[in-house]
Amino acid sequence: MAKVILKNIEKKFGKHTVLCNFNLEIKNGEFVTLLGPSGCGKTTLLRMIAGLERIDKGEINIGGMRCNELPAQYRRVAMVFQSYALFPHMSVYENIRFGLKIARISREQIRKKIAWSLTLLELEGLQNRLPKEISGGQRQRVALARALVLDPEVLLLDEPLSNLDTALREMAMEELKRIHRQVGKTIIYVSHNQTEAMTLSERIALINGGSIEQYDTPRMVYDFPTTLFAASFIGSPIMNFYNGSIARKDDRVGIATPIGFLKFDKETASYNMLSEGRELIVGIRPHNISCDGQHRARRYSDSVVTIRVELVQSMGDRSLVVGRGENDAVIRFLCTRDDDIRQDQNVSVFIDGRRIHLFDSRERTNIALEKKN
Repeated sequence: MAKVILKNIEKKFGKHTVLCNFNLEIKNGEFVTLLGPSGCGKTTLLRMIAGLERIDKGEINIGGMRCNELPAQYRRVAMVFQSYALFPHMSVYENIRFGLKIARISREQIRKKIAWSLTLLELEGLQNRLPKEISGGQRQRVALARALVLDPEVLLLDEPLSNLDTALREMAMEELKRIHRQVGKTIIYVSHNQTEAMTLSERIALINGGSIEQYDTPRMVYDFPTTLFAASFIGSPIMNFYNGSIARKDDRVGIATPIGFLKFDKETASYNMLSEGRELIVGIRPHNISCDGQHRARRYSDSVVTIRVELVQSMGDRSLVVGRGENDAVIRFLCTRDDDIRQDQNVSVFIDGRRIHLFDSRERTNIALEKKN
């Protein structure tokens, strides 16, 4: 295990800046996911940690050692690539052995290490097969085994599950969690898939345009997005967003939006920065909107909105409903299979005022940060 510290990292390709003044600290034995859209710099960052890409400015520190000029083979890291990069002419056993052989490990140690990895990753009985003779999930485990037998202090995973189908991906995520618990390595995982990040990570570094938007636990990133980008990137179905302004109605503080006046809970209403007329962007997750049939008891902060249903999409145990409220504004929310909601039907929905997110229109930051400051 090793702590990884990135200080003021900068990387350019020609005139294009990929990473700018990038700072990140990963604890010993922590599982951290670098999450973000394609082109945000997460794979480039992983390659720089591995020593496969030169940094232009800043410092990479692994296990207390400055590694800027240290060759990849001396960094005590191992990387699993998106393509797995297995040798097609070598058996599973030979692929796992390859790095150990290069490192001139004794035959007895090689035998023990490979036996351990085959058991850990449930590859026993496959050691004599070629990569083309095993499934995608098994190839992914071989690539992991080849990295783990080198006993790295840091394991780097570059979208290793992206080539798997949905069922295999879910199984592989379970295996990765189990492996992390057993081997206790520091793991840095790159993904653009928020489900993988939320499932696997102890902390998520959400990256946008070469900078960190938010670095926190999956729960905090979901429940308390600090920026508009974080709110829009995390969560499925996507969050509803509306432009609005602070207003009063019947002596209640709330926000006037295209879908109507939305009430705040008492804590939010107490924010002294909510001056009347201030323009904000309001975000509401579909999970925090419920239809009449689901509503068991009214809360002080609930707002009622009437919509016209346009679309009902089945998601298995739930359905995504897309409708339009006042001023033709789109509203997305979830309902159960027991709710009889049909296209072109008018329904009333309840918006939970305790779960409304407010963002500054200019800075695009959560105004709750202003309250903390």
